[in-house]
Parts: sequence; structure tokens; C-alpha cells
Amino acid sequence: METFSALSGPDFESSSVHPKVREFYEHTSQYGLEVWSEWCGAFRPFGRVLAMIFSRRLQQLNMPLTPLASSRGVSSSVVQLETEAGESRYTGWVRSNRYSGEIMYVGAYSVARVPGYESPCVKVAFPLPNGNATVFMKPKAEPDGSLVLESVGKRFGDPGFYFLVRAGGTDMWVKFLRTFRERIRIYVEPSGDLRTDHLFTIWRRPFLRLHYHLLPGASAARS
Repeated sequence: METFSALSGPDFESSSVHPKVREFYEHTSQYGLEVWSEWCGAFRPFGRVLAMIFSRRLQQLNMPLTPLASSRGVSSSVVQLETEAGESRYTGWVRSNRYSGEIMYVGAYSVARVPGYESPCVKVAFPLPNGNATVFMKPKAEPDGSLVLESVGKRFGDPGFYFLVRAGGTDMWVKFLRTFRERIRIYVEPSGDLRTDHLFTIWRRPFLRLHYHLLPGASAARS
């Protein structure tokens, strides 16, 4: 983000978040990433099927299948997309697995509003063939200064997960998936390290956990 305060609104005050968290969102390209993953219980086979028939072929949503699969870290590239007038519109963020060389995921990040929530949300669009998966995540500050982003909503127009498919011309089919949710918590440890816990659930059951160590000074590629 050009400024973290872009997320401020009636339900969220950006200044209540720890300065190190705000710094990460304003200078993401200056951070390196280490990531650990855990597919939960009965969902482990689903991760392998997803990788075989979808993720590896498309080089998108290609989550590590085991904790050691990302043991060499994650490379990161940040691309700023601007209008002809020079106005920043989206930030593309590409993350690749250093061990396999495969792209984990590509997302276009921005700040946006939805009708069912008064404050701005973090919007992430993941390009897919003939459409995209778009997530609107509402921000919340915790007492310790950590930031929580949640894609939690009850109906179309709320924050949450949307699947979009082109129907022809400028028309699109849109489906709100209420049962699919994400929760991201970015926090500062007592040691000063910046870390993230990322949880995916379906029907309120966890199916994938990711943990990030965010490393300042280990710069990502930027353009």
C-alpha cells in the first residue's frame, strides 16, 4: 500500500496497529519470506489432488504440500501497476518456492469497499483461466497491535470469497462462497520478529495452515 491509513474507516483505525506491521504493508518489497505449511487431517490428500490437476499446471494457488517443501524459503516479486496518469491502481505480488522453482501464487492487491461493510477491505484477486478468485478481507486490530484480516461474511456483498467467471462480452458470473474463509494474523513477537499465521477453513473446519517469518532487509524484486 502507498499508505496503510488507506484501510482506516468506521470499523478500523490503522494507527492502532503496530508500526512494524504497518511498515511491512507499505514496504513489502523490502522483506524476504520464510514459510511453513500444514495440510490438516483428512484434507491432506485434497492438497495433492489440487496440485496434480490444477495448481502446478496453472502455476497458481500452488501451496506447499509438506513443511520441508518450502525449506529453502520463498522468493518474492512486487510489481506496481499504474494508470497512464501515474496513479497506482494494483500491486502484483508473485511468490515462488525456492526449492522447486514453482510459482506458489500470484495476486493483484488493492484496497476496496463492499456494500456489506462500512470500512475499506484488503482486496486480493487471483487470476485464473476465464476469470479469477477474489477475496475481500476486513481488517481488525488486536490489543497487542497485531493485524487480523478475515474474509468472513454471511451474504453476497459482504467481505469474503468470490469466484468470478466470464460469461461473454463484459458479463461475468459471480458466486459468493460463504463456507470458504481465510484468517490472516500479522504480529510482532517479543523478540521483535514479524510473523504471520494464515488459516484456511471450509465449513468452519481448518484445512490448511501457513506460517510466515517476514524478514526485513532481504529485499524482494520490485518493478
